Amino acid sequence: MFYMEIKQWSFNNRLTLEQCFNNKYFSFSLHFFEQHPGHASFGMSVFNLSNAIMGSGILGLSFAMANTGIVLFTVLLVGVAILSLYSVHLLLVTAKEGGSLIYEKLGERAFGWPGKMAAFGSIIMQNIGAMSSYLFIVKYELPEVIRAFLGLEENSGEWYMNGNYLVVFVSIGVILPLSLLKNLGYLGYTSGFSLSCMVFFLGVMIYKKTQLPCPLPFFFHHSTNLSMNGSDMHTAYTIPILAFAFVCHPEVLPIYSELKDRSRKKMQNVSNLSILAMLIMYMLSALFGYLTFYENVEAELLHTFTKVYKFDTMLLLVRLAVLTAVTLTVPIVLFPVSTSYVSTLRPQTCTTLVIINTWVLLVRPFSIH
Repeated sequence: MFYMEIKQWSFNNRLTLEQCFNNKYFSFSLHFFEQHPGHASFGMSVFNLSNAIMGSGILGLSFAMANTGIVLFTVLLVGVAILSLYSVHLLLVTAKEGGSLIYEKLGERAFGWPGKMAAFGSIIMQNIGAMSSYLFIVKYELPEVIRAFLGLEENSGEWYMNGNYLVVFVSIGVILPLSLLKNLGYLGYTSGFSLSCMVFFLGVMIYKKTQLPCPLPFFFHHSTNLSMNGSDMHTAYTIPILAFAFVCHPEVLPIYSELKDRSRKKMQNVSNLSILAMLIMYMLSALFGYLTFYENVEAELLHTFTKVYKFDTMLLLVRLAVLTAVTLTVPIVLFPVSTSYVSTLRPQTCTTLVIINTWVLLVRPFSIH
């Protein structure tokens, strides 16, 4: 069918088949990206969207609750979740009215070339920024995990303790092969495993809450007020944490395009279930982290635990699980970047796409300080 489409197109435009394959291959790829039937099941789509929602911000939710109080934090988090659901609904309506599942085409049909480039730039900046935060965690946390497993008191300076080398190895060995998969549905398995790692993190955190004494002997003061902590300048730090808690919009349409027997109602159900599941996980994570350390909780929850447990096997497994989850989130985030690049710049060969993915993965980590 694909060959016949190209042959008919070449006849109508008086071009050879070779010219069509060399110069218009990605135009047809975009056509079939929108028109081909999806193969990802409902469950796999939920895994992918949930993985796109859950990022490194879950480690800072306890800090956000400590600076706002349980009541205000709950109101803000539920409010952001509702706004995210409504914005996804508007996005699906826009895709239907615009007749496209590609952001750049929607922008072009609405505002012409400036709209197309605005959509392209927004997706590139947002997703590369998110990916940089994930690679930042890998760069600085993985050497510490290796050091702890080896029982070293401090970093010995070996190459396998260098974060720059480790993030390159992880990018080439894990992230790049997954990023080159032709269809987002295949990433449902890795997304499911990533979510399992975060569920393990949550379970261990709840278990540790029951094991630690209260109050902790490692901290001298803590507030006994569980509902409100009083607003101060640190409350402003919670705004970006909560604002980006449910950001998944660049991945919505790619996941929609891969959904089997897709419909707007079915994709809305995928979004509803994903955001609800993440809302529950966010609330439990923030609540138990806060009730364990109260106002002594740090911006990165795992760092607070390391003050109590210097060499704890279960805590090391949790840190490794979080690193695994963060690593497996990067291919989901990178997929819309690749799609935007193809739809906007129309590379002539797939090799160009491989090169741009490799460049993004390898250059960005070294620019993070």
